[in-house]
Amino acid sequence: MKIILIIPARYQSTRLPGKPILDICGKPMLWWVYDRVSKIEFFDDFICAIDDERIQKVCEEHHMRYVMTRKDHPDHISRVHEVSEKIAADYYLCVNGDEPLISADCIMPVVPEEIHLEPYFAGAMRKLTDPAETIDFANIKLLVSDTTGRCLYMSRTPAPYPRGTLNVTYKKYVGVECFNKSALDFFVNTPMGSLEKAEDIDHLRFLENGVELHFNYVNSESISVDTIKDLEFVRKTLDKRKNTQ
Repeated sequence: MKIILIIPARYQSTRLPGKPILDICGKPMLWWVYDRVSKIEFFDDFICAIDDERIQKVCEEHHMRYVMTRKDHPDHISRVHEVSEKIAADYYLCVNGDEPLISADCIMPVVPEEIHLEPYFAGAMRKLTDPAETIDFANIKLLVSDTTGRCLYMSRTPAPYPRGTLNVTYKKYVGVECFNKSALDFFVNTPMGSLEKAEDIDHLRFLENGVELHFNYVNSESISVDTIKDLEFVRKTLDKRKNTQ
């Protein structure tokens, strides 16, 4: 079974332009992600899916393998699909390029044990414990799932609503996903639906069309760097780790 790990990295982030090459403790953000995942002795290859010559320069300076993709992809799944058109594999495991705190403990639970022919998706989730993070609309929450980890709905707002009880566990999407080629082909060949448009969450395209999404719990402190506040938190976290080693 051939599994390629792909790190999509787009230069024109709306809130943090040039996000993949922003400095974190002397290294670009993308380097931190690549360095962490490339130490996992399991995958057949590690590839950054990039869209800009400035990211390309950073990849070459730090000896990171990359594939140049189109600039006009509307989402990271479409970018991963372009890589799948160029490199054949049974699965494409995607780790977002803005997750510099990601660890192997978040990645390996997503790896499938067998080959699936129908569209297949697996992802990672963690429990939310910070009230401020729970109500932050910038976070994608995996808010409703059944007891097996099958996703029922994803949203940016806290759900379910705690009317009958306050004993509710809210869950957050972690930027680790695994697709087979069938799932990637299905995504790019299926139009965006009303739920995806409303929530601005790519994965709802699968749910709206009857494709199951499965998520596994992981113990993780990883966050996606979407704001300056997130960036400063990661800088402090990694700087603290360096000073305690």
